[in-house]
Amino acid sequence: MPAGLEDLFGRERPGEPDEAAGEFRRALVVAAHPDDADFGAAGTAALLARAGWEVRYLVATDGSKGSDDPAIAQPELIAMRAEEQRAAAVILGVGEVRFLGHTDGELVWSHALIGEVVREIREFRPYAVYTHDPEAVIVGNSFVSHSDHRATGLATVDAVYPAARDRLNFPEQVAAGLQPHKVRELYIFGGNESNFSVDITEVIETKIAAMRAHTSQFPPELLERMREYWRDADGRYHEQFRRVIMFI
Repeated sequence: MPAGLEDLFGRERPGEPDEAAGEFRRALVVAAHPDDADFGAAGTAALLARAGWEVRYLVATDGSKGSDDPAIAQPELIAMRAEEQRAAAVILGVGEVRFLGHTDGELVWSHALIGEVVREIREFRPYAVYTHDPEAVIVGNSFVSHSDHRATGLATVDAVYPAARDRLNFPEQVAAGLQPHKVRELYIFGGNESNFSVDITEVIETKIAAMRAHTSQFPPELLERMREYWRDADGRYHEQFRRVIMFI
């Protein structure tokens, strides 16, 4: 249910960019591992793509620790997971997937990581950015938030504000032609607090198909459990976010 700052503006849906002011219908999803963007925001990404938005995924790590199969070598796993993520993106209508290539399970918040996300923001110039909750360690009573999720989320929040916006942050990027950019809306997924719900009922099968593309990660029985995770008491399906409308 929408609540908070967006209600002051009377807006209960993602805002519409002002093209006259140089804003574009672009959304960037920044995730820690291949599959995380799809778990957290695939339905929303599919809806945005259907509405004519350009959607891009940025994946921070290589997914190299995400298998219990001793027969799979890490180089093979890295290539497999990247291909799975690209296949899922095609299903959703996501235009491009980029990988930062950090080692899975070893990501830490750093000025350098912020700079990598800032570079992507300044190049792509998204109206909205989606990422992990940087604060939640225990989510509900069911999940421990992976440390890579928290590092990715915090670096992305810091990139959105103030780093990407201010010209004196990462001036070498500005010197190379990447101009500062102000993200208008920030959406946080995978946490304990939400103030914005996106009804993804019409694209739930698309979301499940995207998840199914991650064959190394999700057996069929787990996908059915996930389907129930996204279903509300009214029988409809939603993705939940903490939505921040950037005030300055």
